[in-house]
Amino acid sequence: MTRVTIETGDGPMSAYVAAPESGSGPALVVIQEIFGVNQVMRDLADGFAARGFLAICPDLFWRIEPGIDITDRTKEEWARAFELFQAFDADKGVADIARTITAIRTYPGSTGKVGAVGYCLGGKLAFLTATRTDIDAAVGYYGVGLDQLVGEAGALRKPLTLHIAGKDQFAPPPVQQQVHAALDGNPLVTLYDYPEDDHAFARIGGEHYNPASADRANARTTAFFRQHLA
Repeated sequence: MTRVTIETGDGPMSAYVAAPESGSGPALVVIQEIFGVNQVMRDLADGFAARGFLAICPDLFWRIEPGIDITDRTKEEWARAFELFQAFDADKGVADIARTITAIRTYPGSTGKVGAVGYCLGGKLAFLTATRTDIDAAVGYYGVGLDQLVGEAGALRKPLTLHIAGKDQFAPPPVQQQVHAALDGNPLVTLYDYPEDDHAFARIGGEHYNPASADRANARTTAFFRQHLA
């Protein structure tokens, strides 16, 4: 595991990289939640590396404050996380992800195929990555604000999977219905519903973590990337 620097055009951005034991494999851009590139995100990157992917997690909050690394354990950290979310420019974030994709395609050990997987804020950015970049495949977990973005679905050219938490307090049923209505007929999109789960059901240690649902979603994600990044 190592840190690399990516030139964004506006300044340097740090990224955490986890390489597979074999030394090579398809790449995954792991897109952060609102807590920065914290231990949860590093563990996710490490987990993907253990499954044979070259994982990179860019510090997308660098324009606000580089090196954000907080948890979901205190009210103060939650307050800070929401401040960061409000200050974050999603358009610039997607541009930074595009730079990350370009960098990881030619990184030592990369096969050249690149996927993206994001959680919460990262789920939203995974959708935008699928519609606005040359990513080869993308997965979003409980993305926020997707109802405001599904109009971009016509720009999809590569496969996209979305994991939807049925009891998501940040994307309630009316939002989910709009997402389904817009995307169910798109042959490039697969939607998986987890009716009894709340937001962040796949965040290990989180308040709403559900191991069974997380394992099911993660198995689907791994199979999806192995199929489309081969």
